[in-house]
Amino acid sequence: MATRFWLFKSDPDEFGLSHLMKCPEQTTLWDGVRNYQARNYMREMKSGDGVLFYHSQTKPPAVVAIAKVVREAYPDPTQFDPLSKYHDAKSSRDEPRWSVVDIRLESALDRAVTLPEMREEPALTDMELLRKGSRLSIQPVRSAEWKRIRAMGRRQAPKA
Repeated sequence: MATRFWLFKSDPDEFGLSHLMKCPEQTTLWDGVRNYQARNYMREMKSGDGVLFYHSQTKPPAVVAIAKVVREAYPDPTQFDPLSKYHDAKSSRDEPRWSVVDIRLESALDRAVTLPEMREEPALTDMELLRKGSRLSIQPVRSAEWKRIRAMGRRQAPKA
C-alpha cells in the first residue's frame, strides 16, 4: 500500500513542536481527538505515513515540521481516565470510541510555511486546509501538496 500523508493541527501552547522535541525518542501518542471524522482518518493511517505538523492558534498559523506515523491506531487511553479533560464516560474498554496513533518527529522545517503563503501557492489551491470551513484537526494531504510544502519549508524566506 502506498504511503499516505496527513496534516495534524496542534495548539503550540498546549502541545507544539518544542514539546514533541522533548518527548522520548521524539515520539508521542496523538490523543484527545474528539471528532469522528478526524478519528476515522486516524484509523486509516499506516505506519510510515507522513505527517505535516501544523501550529494552529498562533499568528500566523504554519506547518513547522515533518513527522511520521510509527504506530497504527489503538484506543485513546485518556477516554477512560476520569481525571483527563478528554474523558468520555460513554466509552468503554470493550467498545472504545476514540483512537490515537503514535507519531515521531522526522525534522523541523528550515522555516515555517505559513497559512498566508500556502493560500498564495497555486499548487495548493485544492488543499483541504485551505477550504472554507475546514476545521478538522487531522486532514488528508495529497502527495503533490506534501512535496510542495516540504519544498517551501526548505527554501529561503520570501523577500519583502
